[in-house]
Amino acid sequence: MKNISKYKIDKSILIPIFIFFIISVLTLYGATSILPSYMDDLPYKQILWYIGGFALAYLVMTIGNTHIYRLTWFLYGLGILSLLGLFFFGTSINDATCWYEIKGLGTLQPSEFMKIILIITLASVISKFNEDFPNPSITEEFFFLIKIILIVFVPSILTFLEPDTGVVLIYLLITLIMLFVSGIRYRWFLILFGLLGLSVLVVLGVYFINQDLFIKIFGTSFFLRVDRLLDWSNQSGYQLENSLSSIGSAGLFGHGWNVNPIYFPEAGTDFIFAVFASHFGFIGSVLLIGLITFFDIRLIMMAVKTNKLVNKYIIAGVTGMLIYQQIQNIGMTFGLLPITGITLPFISYGGSSLLSYMLAMGLIFNISNENMRYTN
Repeated sequence: MKNISKYKIDKSILIPIFIFFIISVLTLYGATSILPSYMDDLPYKQILWYIGGFALAYLVMTIGNTHIYRLTWFLYGLGILSLLGLFFFGTSINDATCWYEIKGLGTLQPSEFMKIILIITLASVISKFNEDFPNPSITEEFFFLIKIILIVFVPSILTFLEPDTGVVLIYLLITLIMLFVSGIRYRWFLILFGLLGLSVLVVLGVYFINQDLFIKIFGTSFFLRVDRLLDWSNQSGYQLENSLSSIGSAGLFGHGWNVNPIYFPEAGTDFIFAVFASHFGFIGSVLLIGLITFFDIRLIMMAVKTNKLVNKYIIAGVTGMLIYQQIQNIGMTFGLLPITGITLPFISYGGSSLLSYMLAMGLIFNISNENMRYTN
């Protein structure tokens, strides 16, 4: 256990999180007029989730990353079991079984925590490989990549079957970023992207040529997910059209806090940036994106400074996850990217997602403490 009284926390990371907290609660409160009446308590629930998140980060800090790394495979097994359990005990919402119902607390989404567990697992495996094979041969890298693929494949399949395609994409992106940072030969990425590109072409080819055949092969659920992803190409869809109208009509300074002239679904989660932009306009949006960018840059700078490989990979995975979600969420509200149901980290409402981010921040705070102590 660590002595928290002597703990050094990088304030350039901590302060933005507190600002995100304030922005999240204010935006959720301002969105209540276009949310269903049973969601009027979202701002207050978000406050409780943030309190729980800071408590979870504190717990991670007291345990220390070294002890957590020793529990890597236990955590991985626990994450897989939690995903498997959804098929027997999960709660279905909007034709997806991604949650456990917890009486009095709401729902818990294990795939959100699996993202962090996957980062820890991959960081441990990659760092051990680099320590054991400082100059690996192609054969050694090949078997290493097979191991990585198996580690990622299991949670990806289980999450895809829920179905939750958005989180599967995050799993894959985390893996690619961490492998890129690991320093393996770039030829593997060319092979991988080639295979992925070929697979996408085959799937889309069947979709556009014969949709009945597509449904027979891949099922109705996957067909609907592909159809939803392709909505963005022609900027169709009720959510997207109203989101664009809401943002476009806000002007330089916005309609004002708690003023929502246009309704659209998922205002507290997927499209919360559209609510914020509607309230505070172009100026407010630029300031929020600037704060997000500053936060991400601070994480990247921390990764550059750390001397411990496993810590570098942890930061790479967390930062890659956050940047992807930020770009994807904001981009889809403007119609620049497909609508995938991915939330805006630290801003959108969500107990499981927020707790998972704060769990990741606990790991980051431990790393920043090590860096600051080493520097001093």
